[in-house]
Amino acid sequence: MHHRTVEELMSRDVVRARRDTPFKELVRLLTENDVTALPVVDELDRPVGVVSEADLLRKSADRADPSGHMPPPHLEAWERAKAEGALAEELMSAPAVCARPEWNVVEAARLMEARNVKRLPVVDEAGRLVGIVSRADLLRVFLRRDDAIREEITADVLGRTLGFDPRDVTAEVHEGRVVLLGTVEDAGLIPVVEQLCRGVDGVVAVDSRLTGGAGGARRSPEAY
Repeated sequence: MHHRTVEELMSRDVVRARRDTPFKELVRLLTENDVTALPVVDELDRPVGVVSEADLLRKSADRADPSGHMPPPHLEAWERAKAEGALAEELMSAPAVCARPEWNVVEAARLMEARNVKRLPVVDEAGRLVGIVSRADLLRVFLRRDDAIREEITADVLGRTLGFDPRDVTAEVHEGRVVLLGTVEDAGLIPVVEQLCRGVDGVVAVDSRLTGGAGGARRSPEAY
């Protein structure tokens, strides 16, 4: 199976800031480039943090409500420091949480979830910025055509990996939902088939209607 990599999905033309980029310039960069966050890099173009709209909005949130309807917010010391910051290095969230170009979608998505971030700067072996990948980029794998998903499951998963006879086990795909039909010789293989199909890029769900019984699909000697 070929899993789409971060390199295939990332944006290469990355808007970036330097440590000393001032507040208003950060706002201009975000607005003019229609992005919600951008990496902050050092003199070697290595990401040291990410500054987002949320980081910049702390400056407005820290101000008193002109109408007097809302009390001043209570901010932690680190939030107060950000609200009072004027340069990118004072406003950014650091350190930068980064991905590598060779990672697959699962690796990148799990890191985003674990670190609660919406995007990942992508760095090369030297730590230099080469791209940025967002949640929206990762979701693009679910735009794969149904016929491409079906072909990969049929040829790679059921055929080459498991050695099933295509007359015994078939896959139907509609809107990314896979329906497995047929009979396998070893019922214990059914969960394995389901798991492998779920791992195919673009699969939304798997509905297994496989049954186990003699005379069904056989596992090739070299599979696994």
